[in-house]
Amino acid sequence: MHELSIANRVVELVTERVREAGPGRVAAITLRIGALSCVHEDALRFGFDLVREGTPASDAELRIVKVPVTIWCAACEREFALPDVRKFTCPACGVPSGDIRAGRELDLEAIELTDEATAG
Repeated sequence: MHELSIANRVVELVTERVREAGPGRVAAITLRIGALSCVHEDALRFGFDLVREGTPASDAELRIVKVPVTIWCAACEREFALPDVRKFTCPACGVPSGDIRAGRELDLEAIELTDEATAG
């Protein structure tokens, strides 16, 4: 389950950022996850719950923004989100495309901190 190592790395990165920012706790963490990233949300959430204990993210909400696969269609000269990731063809004209513009993301988008003095 590579989601556990991903969750661990996210918590490590967040912990580093919290130390740099000063006293506080993490209220929420937002990740952008592309449909082609091969990350299973339930497994990631399970891993996150395991590794966050005893860290500044122990009470954090894990927010996930799902990024669809987007391709460029040279024939239409437009980007399209694919309704099905098994078929890399333009949904408007049917021309095949391997020009992937989005959908591979696995990004730490945001860390929402709370002031430890007012939290609790």
